[in-house]
Amino acid sequence: MCIMGKKRDNLKPAPGGAHVPPIGDVNELDDLTLNPAGADADAGADEDVQPGGDPLDLPDEEIPAQPPRRLIDEDGMEVVETAVGAEADGLEHLRIDIRRALPDRRLDKYLASRLGRPMSRTTLQDYIRQGNVTVNGRTVKPSYAIRTGDSIDMMLPPARPKEIPPEPIPLEIVYEDADLMAVNKQAGLIVHPARGNWTGTLVNALAYYFKTNWRDIADLPTSGESFRPGIVHRLDRDTTGIMLIAKSELALWRLGWQFEHRKVHKTYTAIVHGRVGPDEDVIDVPIGKHPKIREKYAVDRRTGEPYPVTTKEAVTRYKVLERIGPVGGGRACFSLVELYPQTGRTHQLRVHMSYIGHPIVGDKMYGGGPLYRSQLLGHAEEAVGPLITRQALHAHTIRFRHPRTGKEMELTAPWPADFTGTWNELQALAAKV
Repeated sequence: MCIMGKKRDNLKPAPGGAHVPPIGDVNELDDLTLNPAGADADAGADEDVQPGGDPLDLPDEEIPAQPPRRLIDEDGMEVVETAVGAEADGLEHLRIDIRRALPDRRLDKYLASRLGRPMSRTTLQDYIRQGNVTVNGRTVKPSYAIRTGDSIDMMLPPARPKEIPPEPIPLEIVYEDADLMAVNKQAGLIVHPARGNWTGTLVNALAYYFKTNWRDIADLPTSGESFRPGIVHRLDRDTTGIMLIAKSELALWRLGWQFEHRKVHKTYTAIVHGRVGPDEDVIDVPIGKHPKIREKYAVDRRTGEPYPVTTKEAVTRYKVLERIGPVGGGRACFSLVELYPQTGRTHQLRVHMSYIGHPIVGDKMYGGGPLYRSQLLGHAEEAVGPLITRQALHAHTIRFRHPRTGKEMELTAPWPADFTGTWNELQALAAKV
């Protein structure tokens, strides 16, 4: 008998005979609630933030990188500024404790004048809304009025390099013409420079490729972000598969339009835990940023009604291709599924599969975890013989219209070796039961 995924009760019919699961937990991680009971995600944020404790009383695990500095600006506002240290992703953690505030001093205006960094006020406002700035541990509006006793925490990106350095990172070119190219992105590769990862990205690989075979990457079109030349969509670092790159202004605009209006159709393949049922279904639940973990996303557990800014509509259709198990000496079962995202939210497929109790194999962030042969043979306490240690998710096919000719195109990227090897090994172990 297999270990099954989380049971879904009270499914409601959706158009076409599919089912829409109710709002609930993401797998069994009970803390993945985007909005605490009774809290409004947007309205009243200013009134809900409570002043913090002693500004110089730092938790034991947060040892300041430098001694705190007591500052008084020209208007008489008194603060204590502490550089807590660098985060794992390269961001600088800065804390500003307000000892004496001024009336009606907005958070965004204060930070813009205090930091003196080359960041526009609009960019800073977006940065605050994204949760990179918190007050007393809470996300607030850019218009939040600073109070005496507030503790402001900021995650500041390091200074950007002036150009994109080319790096000889291997690229698997699936298709290329004068307007666009398609690559089969490998695992472990971030798409573009950001948050301290200014090298070792797909864009750095493209810079090298174009310098050798075409012209400078600076000639690629951008949509206002110089470190994302030609990028019209993204894949997570450890998600493999097909990606499109725009080489002309026409391609950037027309491909971007197709993505925005959901005219691009993508098919992903995933290996997930458990025997997924029914054979086909629709997962229609909003997701948004995790309230506590900055890089994580979650399904809203409450009513499913959209919250401004915090959550967005997210729809995924899936189809089961094969189920196997129990596998080896354990009771584990697995399914091979195709996923068809109808929306394009960050981590959407990973969050949705975890939500229905079938996290993607290897997905440590959302309940999957690495897969070892020893565990499949019944030795749960051992971690020997890794099959796959990243999420087993692959962007297999993409269908769109060519930006210049209008002709419909369908491009396919074959499974990578770790994905193929994992599925073959699971089938072999299941056959021996």
